[in-house]
Amino acid sequence: MQIKDEIYKFFGGIKPNGHKNISTLNPIKKISIPKKLIIPVRQHVGKMPNIIVSEGEYVLKGQLIAEPVTNVSAATHASSSGKVISIKKEDIPHPSGLPDMAVTIETDGKDKWIELEKFQPSKLSIEALLEKMRFSGIVGLGGATFPTHIKLNINKINTLIVNAAECEPFITCDDMAMQEKTDDFLLGIKEVMNLIKIPQAVIGIEENKPLAIEKLSKSIADDDSISLKVIPTVYPSGDEKRLIYLITGIKIAKEKRPAEYGIQVFNVATLISIARFFNHGEPVISRIVTVTGNVKKPNNYEALIGTPINELLRDAGGDTNKEIIMGGPMMGFKLPSTNIAVTKAMNCLLTITDEMENKPSYEMPCIRCTKCVDVCPAQLQPQELYWHAKSSQFEKLTNDYKLFDCIECGCCSYVCPSNIPLVQYYRYAKSEIREQKQSLDIADIARERNDFRLLRIDREKRERAERNAQRRSQVSEDDKKKLIDEKKAAIEAALNRTKEQNL
Repeated sequence: MQIKDEIYKFFGGIKPNGHKNISTLNPIKKISIPKKLIIPVRQHVGKMPNIIVSEGEYVLKGQLIAEPVTNVSAATHASSSGKVISIKKEDIPHPSGLPDMAVTIETDGKDKWIELEKFQPSKLSIEALLEKMRFSGIVGLGGATFPTHIKLNINKINTLIVNAAECEPFITCDDMAMQEKTDDFLLGIKEVMNLIKIPQAVIGIEENKPLAIEKLSKSIADDDSISLKVIPTVYPSGDEKRLIYLITGIKIAKEKRPAEYGIQVFNVATLISIARFFNHGEPVISRIVTVTGNVKKPNNYEALIGTPINELLRDAGGDTNKEIIMGGPMMGFKLPSTNIAVTKAMNCLLTITDEMENKPSYEMPCIRCTKCVDVCPAQLQPQELYWHAKSSQFEKLTNDYKLFDCIECGCCSYVCPSNIPLVQYYRYAKSEIREQKQSLDIADIARERNDFRLLRIDREKRERAERNAQRRSQVSEDDKKKLIDEKKAAIEAALNRTKEQNL
C-alpha cells in the first residue's frame, strides 16, 4: 500500500478547546511508592485471569499475581514489593460502577524486582513470543485494553498505523511519552514491524503537538520504513477508523476490521510497553496518567498500577472531594469516588472545572436544528436515535438507524443547543438492547433444553412401549409353543393307548 502525502478529511467532527498546554509545562513526574496498592485483577477485555497468590504472601515487583485463563485474557502483576493483605471485591474505575476482584498489597518501600527474564525476540519463534506476550500483561493502553498478543498473531499486514493523535481535550499522556520516551516508542514500532513482518509504519499525530513532531521527525529522518503524517486537530481524529481514513483514504466497512484491509493500529503507550517487555523483560506495572482540570499543578505522572488516585490528585493540588472524570470530557465517565486505583485503561484524571460545573444541566426539548447530524463522524441521524431511544423503540434503532454504528464520541452532545445528553440516551438504549438479547438467548437456551427434555421423555416412552410389546410378543410365542407341545404330547399319548388296545 502506497501512503500518499494527502490528508483525507472525514465527515463531521468538532474543534473543541484542547486545554492541553496546561499539563505539558513540566516533565513526567513520579510520586513516592504508595503504602497500599489496590490492583484490580481484570484490567482488560476478556476473561477474568486466575489469581495465583494468597493473603499473607510476600510478592516482588513484576511478580505474576493472576495468570490468563484463555486466549482472550491477560496477566496481572504486582506493581511493587510487599505483602498481600486482601483479595476481595473493591471499587474500580468502570462505567458500570460495580466492584470487582482486586489484590491489595501493603508495600514495603523496597520496590524489589523479580529477576527479569531478558530475551532476544529474533531468536524465538513467533509462537514462543506470543506465549510470552500472553503473560506480559500488555493490553491496548489507549483505552480499549484488548490483549495485545492477539493483535500480534495476524498475518498479511502491510501497514502499521500508530495512533498518536490523542484528540480528546485535556489528555496529554501520549504527547509527553513521545517526547520523553522517544527511543522506547520507536523501538516498539520496530519490534512490531519485525514480528508481523510489516514493511511500513505511519505515525498519525495531530498538529497541536509541535515538540513531539519535531523530536520524532529528527529521530526517523534516516529511516525509510517509518513516516510521520501530521493531521488536522479535529475531534475525533483518534478514533481508529477515522484515523485510518485520514492517513490512507481507506474506509473500513462497519462490519470489518482494519486487519482485513492489511492494516493494524497500535497506540503510543502500548508500543512503549512492548519495547520495555521485549528488551528488558518488564511487564506492565505502570502507566502515564494526565492529571488536569481544576488542579493547581496539572501534570503527567508515571503511576504504578494500583496507586490510589487521591494521591495523584493531592500531589497535583486538586480537591479530592470534587467530581473526577476518568478520560476526557467527551468520552470519559465520572468516578464514584477517589478511593479507587490507577488501572491500565486510565489515561487521564480530569477534575471538574468551573466551566463544566457552571454549565446548565437541565435538558430542553429538541428543536430539530440538525447540528448533531452535521458533526456525526459515523454519518448517523442522532436526533432520530434520540427520539427512538427515548421512546424505547429498540427494533427501529437497530434495524433502521444503525445505533451500534455510533462510536459514542460525544460530538452530538457537544453541539446540542438544547443541552440534551444524547450519548447517554444511546448508551441506555444499547444496554437495554444487549440485556434484551441476553434475556432472549437465555430464553432460547431454556426452550431448547425443554424441547430436548420433551423429546427425551417421548423417546423413552416409545422405547418402553416397544420393550413391553416385545416382551408380550415373546410371552405369546412361548405360550403357543407350549400349547403345541402339549397337543403333540396328547396326540402321541392317544396313539400309544390305541396301539396298546389293538395288541
